[in-house]
Amino acid sequence: MGADASGRSPKQPNGARESQILGLLQRADAALTPGEVTELLSGELTYSSVVTILTRMHTKGLLTRSARGRAYAYAPVTDDAGFAARRMRTVLEERPDREAVLARFADELSDTDADLLRQLLGAEPDAGR
Repeated sequence: MGADASGRSPKQPNGARESQILGLLQRADAALTPGEVTELLSGELTYSSVVTILTRMHTKGLLTRSARGRAYAYAPVTDDAGFAARRMRTVLEERPDREAVLARFADELSDTDADLLRQLLGAEPDAGR
């Protein structure tokens, strides 16, 4: 994306910005302050925009924060696989017929994924076929 007259990238949806910042935090070796995030974004967002996004993500339960000097430092509550599992659980919890959703999900798994799921649940790989 090209920059506008201010030198910043064009406006992106909040979800895209959150994903971008979450990716930065997941790749970091430690929690980051808003100033550090702003710096890593190379000026794509203002400091106040970064603070707003980090605060919103913390409120959503995506990030933890701890005091570091006069600022907070933010870190993801889980890794990428953990966030994917949370999304899957949220979708399941939003549906009234959990059994139907789980059955459809299981029916659409590849044999390899079905075997892996059985293994993770403690069943024998070929059981139930």
